[in-house]
Amino acid sequence: MLDALAALPEDPIWGLTSAFRADPRAHKIDMVIGVYRDDKGATPNMKAVRMAELALAQDSAPKTYRALAGNAVFNAGMARLVLGDAPARIARSHVIQTVGGTGALRVLGDMLASLRPDTTVWSTDPGYVNHRPIFEGAGLKPQLYRWQAKGDALDLDGVLADLAAAKPGDVVLLHGCCHNPTGIDPDADMWHALARFCAARGLIPLIDIAYQGFGRGLDADAAGLRVMVDAVPVAMVAASGSKNMGLYCERIGAAMVLGPDAASIAHVGRHLETLTRANYSMPPEHGAAVACHVFDTRTIWEEELNSMRARVQSLRQQLADALAAIDAAPAFQALRHHQGMFSLLPLAPDQMESLRRDHAIYGTATGRINIAGLRSTQIEQVAAALRDVSQA
Repeated sequence: MLDALAALPEDPIWGLTSAFRADPRAHKIDMVIGVYRDDKGATPNMKAVRMAELALAQDSAPKTYRALAGNAVFNAGMARLVLGDAPARIARSHVIQTVGGTGALRVLGDMLASLRPDTTVWSTDPGYVNHRPIFEGAGLKPQLYRWQAKGDALDLDGVLADLAAAKPGDVVLLHGCCHNPTGIDPDADMWHALARFCAARGLIPLIDIAYQGFGRGLDADAAGLRVMVDAVPVAMVAASGSKNMGLYCERIGAAMVLGPDAASIAHVGRHLETLTRANYSMPPEHGAAVACHVFDTRTIWEEELNSMRARVQSLRQQLADALAAIDAAPAFQALRHHQGMFSLLPLAPDQMESLRRDHAIYGTATGRINIAGLRSTQIEQVAAALRDVSQA
């Protein structure tokens, strides 16, 4: 049996991460893996998380099995965080805890496949590298629609032109904020236009919100999502606490399904639990328990998250300023207008390879870089390297 296993290519992100770790050059810079780092290059444990873990250690709760849907307090907290303090909106939603935001995407994909196996999932091009494998793995049909800039904003006309081919019942996968990999987000008017489009054509939005709080703030980053779910009868959300709570390895996420009203979602919970039971049974408790404490200390958490977001935005401006100061290509100035941790550089795969080989700066072959991976002392080094590879 095992001799039938074909060699597979490395994961594009983790393969680069392994190459970076093996690189002996002292001046190497990792802008691949999607984690926040401070100006010392470390990923900090947030104060609210440290407080939560101390409280949990003192409480020393039993490690017995919990519910298939996970931590109910966590689920309610994620619903409020993502959907807002809106009882009517929350009443038409069902939320379960999942193994990270990735797990939420797969659980929702499995649900779609069980209900309508021929579902087409439209995702952005370019888009998050794991979206296509997740939904193909669930047996769904992938399709792409353009996600690119027009001037300093999203080319909404291109988005809607491509989605005009979508059929009623198709799923439109959207990034709630901080688009990965481009950093290009819709403005408020565009979210309303997208919501009207989906409602008029009977499309089901599935919103992946993995970076809430890293764009404009916790509530501001969820504003477009809330517009969308208010406009359509059925919507789905995959949410993550990895970035905004710094709980990357705890794998906390939530899958949400919204129907027209409370009665319409009566059977959603049991259906989702049946899917997870056949997969991983129930999600881990520790990260969810930490998050519950974090929700209760929101002021402390939000203040630190705001400072992290401000640092990333400052790094963007510093890098754009440094590129302008050395007369690098004007196309690099798009970095100023992006949101969140990621941007897509205007470089070809061979130029990104040169960036790694000749300058020890690691980004993906597609040009994605993690701005939050930078230290302020590295700005000039990165700017000079970007100019050099773009002019070679």
